[in-house]
Amino acid sequence: MEKYVGIDVAKEKLDVHVRPDDLRAHFANDEEGRVAMARFCAELTPALIVLEASGGYEVPVVEVLALRSLKVVVINPRQVRDFAKALGKLAKTDTIDAEMIARFGETIRPEARPLKHADLQQLQAFIARRRQLVQMLIEEKNRLSTASSFTRPDIEAHIEWLSDSIDKAGKDISALIKKTPLWREKEDLLKTFKGIGPVNACTLLGRLPELGQLNRKKIAALAGLAPVNRDSGKYRGRRTIFGGRADVRTALYMATLSAIRHNPVIKAFYERLIHAGKLRKVALTACMHKILIILNAMVRTNTPWCAR
Repeated sequence: MEKYVGIDVAKEKLDVHVRPDDLRAHFANDEEGRVAMARFCAELTPALIVLEASGGYEVPVVEVLALRSLKVVVINPRQVRDFAKALGKLAKTDTIDAEMIARFGETIRPEARPLKHADLQQLQAFIARRRQLVQMLIEEKNRLSTASSFTRPDIEAHIEWLSDSIDKAGKDISALIKKTPLWREKEDLLKTFKGIGPVNACTLLGRLPELGQLNRKKIAALAGLAPVNRDSGKYRGRRTIFGGRADVRTALYMATLSAIRHNPVIKAFYERLIHAGKLRKVALTACMHKILIILNAMVRTNTPWCAR
């Protein structure tokens, strides 16, 4: 009988539940505890181990499980909570969460994905850190406009430090991409599209490694740019985008703002939608979707952008 393991990851402990045996175990979320937990799971030879995304706390847990060649998948916590509500489980504790995660894996059987290699993890960490620094820089510049003479020098010094740190993060990202021939080729290919700059290209490489490997519907859903139907009976609701990777959408949004000015194909597409009476936000979203589909085709066929 196949076994499915659910692990609820907290900062200090790991709650493990095994289905269909309903076996429970608890481990400390430190190096020693994670090794013991991985040994416990390996002895069960489970068909699948399921974890929720927990703000990064799940990453070392996934790594130690993957080192033992166990099938692991990290899912959105919202999916498990909705699943629990559907079963009538309204209470929420770490033990109950671990059971619901295990039952979710047993019932839904989400597809396990291979562990990201070390270079991809490093690239994603650099991209995330640069994004954090940019956000802090924006906040400090906003504070500077209303700062008193007592705090202004400190804010100005921090702004200078943040600017230098952002430059360093950009150089680290560029150096890492240049070190990998495949990434370097993909970056050069993406930048042939008018509207995609170095920052956008790096974000797509690091946060959307599936680009060029999936069909147009799946890549749009992964980025959160696939329209979701909201129909019931005779009612026809407005289609909206939902979920996906927010940082990828942000990169595509910035690329779209540039493309509707400088890319003749996207500019014509955007203007046609506006003339048809579409709202500006709807037209921009449609352009983001179109750009993503074009980039996906470019990477899949290894073909540079051509306006024709």
